[in-house]
Amino acid sequence: MNERNGRLPAVDARSLSFSVEAATLLDRVDVSAERGQFVGLIGPNGAGKSTLLRAISNVLNYQEGSVSVLGADLKSLAAREVAELLALVPQIAPYTQGFTAFELVLMGRYPHLGRFQVEGQDDDRIARDAMRLTETDDFTTRTIETLSGGERQRVFLARAVAQQPQVLLLDEPTSNLDVLHQLKILTLVRQLVDDGLTAIAAIHDLNLAARYCDRLVLLSEGRVAADGSPNDVLTPEMIESAFGVKSAIYREPVTGALAISLIGPAGDTAAEAEIPDQPVPVLSSPSGSVRSSEATSAAR
Repeated sequence: MNERNGRLPAVDARSLSFSVEAATLLDRVDVSAERGQFVGLIGPNGAGKSTLLRAISNVLNYQEGSVSVLGADLKSLAAREVAELLALVPQIAPYTQGFTAFELVLMGRYPHLGRFQVEGQDDDRIARDAMRLTETDDFTTRTIETLSGGERQRVFLARAVAQQPQVLLLDEPTSNLDVLHQLKILTLVRQLVDDGLTAIAAIHDLNLAARYCDRLVLLSEGRVAADGSPNDVLTPEMIESAFGVKSAIYREPVTGALAISLIGPAGDTAAEAEIPDQPVPVLSSPSGSVRSSEATSAAR
């Protein structure tokens, strides 16, 4: 188990391997996250991002490797103990028919209740606060089946926030959201991380990943192709190798965040012609990520 500066990482996944039939979805993957860090998982479709999140969350019974959260081996913990440590927001929100949004969010409090204990006033308050933070409080009395896919996704995020985990795992948290709520949700996650939460998220949009995450892990064919800061991982060479596209990298002039312009498929002569002879300038900036105050301003 890795230990840096005398502190155990919040999440430490080592040599995770998982195969189904003839396909290897995870091949000896190592991923860690420090406390109070936002780690983004990026990579093409089928790279293993969702599989890795399911393995870290103990939902997937991987064949080899280990996962520890705050020093505790997840395989040795009961399901309730795991739920006290981490929460997973899946890419596709489960269709939970018949429950109101508030009832679903309140379910996030179950890991903190005794066997015969019912929710109390504190649990109600925590659930309502989570709905306020995710701007889902207007859905309190609506049943889940009456909500759109994006609205359901935000409700499930509210449930994860109400769970008060140490680690938040998110699988494509912006996939069903409009652009405004993409910014608002990632700004919220960034704020929670700045307050001490650890987050690991599979993010399809490279620009959003570069803007909000402290570290990026690039997966390709079930293996870690790169792991480091957005500046180190999001290079034209790495993007071409993993995604098969030509790109230009620069600093977004308003936020200062790293920005990626996708030009076209690698090997496409028309796309090659669009690339300037001189490298696209990368303006100096203290960080490739945007902290909560900057992100909040940009989302307004």
